[in-house]
Formats: sequence, structure tokens, C-alpha cells
Amino acid sequence: MRESTRAMFVIATATLAAVGTACRSDTPSLAAAGATSTSAFLIGPQPGPDRPISRAANPYAGNTAVLAEGRRLFNWYNCSGCHGDHAGGGMGPSLRDSLWYYGGDDASIFASMTEGRQHGMPAWGVKVPQDQRWKIVTYIKSLRTPNEPDPPR
Repeated sequence: MRESTRAMFVIATATLAAVGTACRSDTPSLAAAGATSTSAFLIGPQPGPDRPISRAANPYAGNTAVLAEGRRLFNWYNCSGCHGDHAGGGMGPSLRDSLWYYGGDDASIFASMTEGRQHGMPAWGVKVPQDQRWKIVTYIKSLRTPNEPDPPR
């Protein structure tokens, strides 16, 4: 009986070592991918390995003509359900302040919407068309500015 216990221990140890080696070798390091922990365009933590994404440019940046549409889409897709009607926060964080955990520039906001974030932000990349995500980003960037459509009273 003692010999079988020893054999099980050896098998379990070998299995754990093999799994650990496989996990390390299958996961590319962030440094090898050219990303750093301060990269605003690092998607993670998500299931699977963290990965850098390309810098995206907002095609509507500065276009005040799309702000009302962005606000409509913000409510239509129920962003207001978590972030509040005027994006002041609720179950989700405020989008009106200047504190952004994952970056407050257009590309970082777009990446958060597209890929989702831990602690509750769903990934909308396959559900909301790219064009509409950019309009929502443009609306979010208008918050607390004179161009904000329908500001809180």
C-alpha cells in the first residue's frame, strides 16, 4: 500500500510540473509583445493572455454633429443602466470625472467598451457596431464640456 501511495505522489507531481511548464510556454510574455504595465492599450485582465492592441483613432473626434446620436445610443444600449443617465455613476463608475482606471482617451474608452473590463464591464465589441461605439465614445468625451448634449440640471 505504501508503494502505491508513493506512485500516486510521483504521478501527481509530474502532472503538476507538466501543466505548469505548458502554461508558461503557451503564454507569451507582455515584454516580448512590446507591452508594459503602463500601456494604455493593454487589454487585460481577461480570460487568456493579456495582449496589446493597435492604437485606434476616433473618426468622430471633435465632431459635434454626432453628440446627440451618441447620447441616444448611450441610453439605447443601456449604458445609463450602470453608469447613470448623465454618466455620473451608479452600479458602474462615473464617466464624468477625470479619474479613469483604464485610461480616459478615446482609444482607451473604445477598448474598454469593445473588450470589456473586470468587475462588471461587459464586452460590447460583437454586439454594438464599431461606428456606434465611436459615437458613444464621442458623447462620453463631451461630458463636462459646453458641447455636452442634454447636460444634467
